[in-house]
Amino acid sequence: MEKMKRFFPPMLILIIFETVAITLWQTKDNPFYLFNFSYIGMSIALGMVLFINKYKHARRVVQLLVGLYMLVYLGLICQENMQIEGFWYYLFTGVFEAATIHYAIAKIFGPLVFGRGWCGYACWTAMVLDFLPYKIPAQPRKKIGWIRYITFAASLIFVAALFLAHVGNLERIMFWAFIIGNIAYYLVGIILAYAFKDNRAFCKYICPVTVFLKPMSYFALFRVKCDKEKCISCGKCKRICPMNVDVTDNSRKRENGTECILCMECAKNCPKGAL
Repeated sequence: MEKMKRFFPPMLILIIFETVAITLWQTKDNPFYLFNFSYIGMSIALGMVLFINKYKHARRVVQLLVGLYMLVYLGLICQENMQIEGFWYYLFTGVFEAATIHYAIAKIFGPLVFGRGWCGYACWTAMVLDFLPYKIPAQPRKKIGWIRYITFAASLIFVAALFLAHVGNLERIMFWAFIIGNIAYYLVGIILAYAFKDNRAFCKYICPVTVFLKPMSYFALFRVKCDKEKCISCGKCKRICPMNVDVTDNSRKRENGTECILCMECAKNCPKGAL
């Protein structure tokens, strides 16, 4: 019974994604959605099972499975702009397809269940940045997170301007915006990582997608919780956290609470297994 309880979270995730997959397949009459969300759900569930079995690279396996699928297959081969510009594009055209469905499930309503899990397990930008050497922040978090709202607004203004100017061949422009945008994200992310000695500096200060992710993440079902009876207040979890989250505070108002990416580094490094 206890063993089955341990595997409840991956089973729940798989059920959620399969429900989405079948629902979209039937309502949109497109088998692609069955494949797409089944693949992502199975990849995430696999990673969770690997983590339960203490495989140290479990999260990286999921990052590569999902991140490369999103970047290479959906983005480059299928030429779908899965960046935030693609979301604005489909939203303005009034089409509930591709990026709008992706954002609704992964980044707007999905965080009610798995919080910022997208950032930890599926983001193709973070997938690359997490290979850099600064996995543990060398400095306290800086108070420049407001920059993300500027990049968020810039992405909206860019797409809105294209529509207002009645620019032609928008789909081709969106494809090139995806390529150029990704190159820019990687360059800025790598530069910031080395400048701040923090792999996740881009996620903390620049990424516009977090504007969607943060509000719903406050109510997330899956959260890291601390067993106060086991905790010895050694502070290791705070030092090891790539997002500077105070996971010893179980309240939803904990410091940087909506920044948790469920990477579980705190749980893996807790000397008392309190997380």
